[in-house]
Order: sequence, then structure tokens, then C-alpha cells
Amino acid sequence: MKLIVQIPCLNEAVNLPETLLALPRRIEGIDTIEYLVIDDGSNDNTSGVARQFGVHHIVRHRRNRGLAAAFRTGIDKALAEGADIIVNTDADNQYMAEDIALLVKPILDGEADIVMGDRQVGKNAHFSPFKRLLQVVGSATVRKLSDTDITDAVSGFRAISRAAAQKINITSSFSYTTEMLIQAGRKRMAITSVPVRTNRAVRPSRLFRSVPQFITNTGATMVRAYAMYNPLKVFVSLGLFLALAGAVPIVRFLAFYVAGDGAGHVQSLVVGGSLLTLGFIAMLFGAIADLIGRNRQLIEQSLEKLRVVEERLNAIQKAQIADHSHNLNVEDRVSRQA
Repeated sequence: MKLIVQIPCLNEAVNLPETLLALPRRIEGIDTIEYLVIDDGSNDNTSGVARQFGVHHIVRHRRNRGLAAAFRTGIDKALAEGADIIVNTDADNQYMAEDIALLVKPILDGEADIVMGDRQVGKNAHFSPFKRLLQVVGSATVRKLSDTDITDAVSGFRAISRAAAQKINITSSFSYTTEMLIQAGRKRMAITSVPVRTNRAVRPSRLFRSVPQFITNTGATMVRAYAMYNPLKVFVSLGLFLALAGAVPIVRFLAFYVAGDGAGHVQSLVVGGSLLTLGFIAMLFGAIADLIGRNRQLIEQSLEKLRVVEERLNAIQKAQIADHSHNLNVEDRVSRQA
């Protein structure tokens, strides 16, 4: 059983050493533990520090592409390196690395595909009252949209099984946290959470500049992800809302018409008819979007199979390289003895 701990980084040369030193070297049930650093276009010595501290795998983006892209890159690299379980953590040592063992246990026991680290926001001393409220409301919204029972939806401390990682396709350019949960929930993956501890933040978040920006971007991500996996429900609901809104002025016009005063209220009929038409168009969009969604599911299944094929080819290629190196070493020893 191979575990790869991936760490997305942006200018973390100062904080990365402490994070790497805290990572576990042994976990019961895990045969091999390796570390992966995704340097998301840092302009400091993040990659150099990672090499200095013996990180097994380092991937570097030429320019900053954002947290979601770094997460996707890490997942692809971890799968290519044969990870059975992938743990994602932050580079600023926000999470207690000792709790990685708690994260992977439900996967090792066959109880979960994805395990979330619950920071227990409601009683976490490292969170301000406003941030606690924001996290509680946001997590409740994600629980509803994803049909899961997760209390800390935006926690970046999470463990993912190999099978689950092969099915996840992140499309957001902002953050992977909420989209991944909504996607996994709608794909009926087994998701659970375990309480984890946190350290005090050493710097402000680099994901967003202000709380309004975070709310806007996260809200847009949630709406987009939900609509992607439930297009018929979204567009039919919108269409029914527009149709009902259009029925009100039409009924108003009919009431005046029956009373003999319809000539002065034709505008109600125009507005109502327009809303009814928009509602009907929205429902048609829902039907089309649902058909596109079915096609997307087929594409995702193909991508999953393609990932499996690529991973097998990589494994075969590595085995061939290892055999070739072994043969060269044997030939070299034989030639020396001769």
C-alpha cells in the first residue's frame, strides 16, 4: 500500500521545511510513504527547498495557475507514481501532520473513498467568530448540494483513494474543495470526515484577497458544479419559476378583461407572455443540458479508463527501465571480473 502526500505550494520556501519535517515516516497499514510538492510558479526557492529536504517528487508550473490547477497536477502525478492513497495538505503547516494516520484509516478499512479533515470550526480557537459563521453556513450549503454529511467542506486536508482520484475531474480555476465534494457526492462515492487538529495560521490566505471575493468565487463554483451534475433540475426549476411569475400578470389581465377593462392592461399580457416564453425556453435548455450531461458522463468514463491505461503503461515502462538498469549492472560486474 503506497501513500503519497501532496503539497501544493506558492512561494513557501520559508514555511515548507517545518511542514516537511512534521510529515509521518511510518503509518500502520502503509508500506511506502512518499512526498510530492507541486510548485505553482513560485518566484522563491520553493522547489530548491523541496529537493534539499528529500521530497520524492517535485512538479513545477512555469507560472502561477491557481490552487485548483495545482491540485489537479498533483493528483495526476500521484496516480502516475502508483499511489494507492493520496493525502492533500497545506504547505504552511496549518494541519497537524500526525493526523494523516487518522485520515487514511477509513480508506484502509474499506469504509470510505474520500476522507475529510474536520477542523471543528465551531470550537476552533484559531478561527474568528465571523470565519466560524462563514464556514458553518458554507458547509451547510455544500452538504445540501452534494448530498453528503460533511461538516467542513472547504478543508484542504483530505485523503483520497486511488479509485476515487481516477473519477475526479476538477474544472474550477479557483479552488477544488467544494467542486470536488459536489462531484464526489453526486457520483455516489463514500465520503466521511474525521476530527483533526490545526496549528495557528502563519500568514493570510493567498487564495483570496478579501472575504467578499472568497464568497463570490466559492458561490460561483458551487452553482457551476451543481448545475453541471443536475442540469435538468436547475433549468426546469428556473423555467417553472419564470412560468409562475408570468402567470401572475396574465391572470391580472384576465381579471380586468372579464370586468370589461382589459384594453388598458395589455402590458400585463405582454409581460406575462414574455415570462411564460422564457420559462418554456429555460425548460428546453434543461432538456438539452441533461443530454449534454449524459454525454459528459460517457466522456468521464472514457477519461477514467484512459487514466488506468496510462498508469499501467507507466508501470510497464518503469519495470522495463529497472530491468534494463539491472542488466547493465550485471554486465558491468561480469566485465570487471573478466
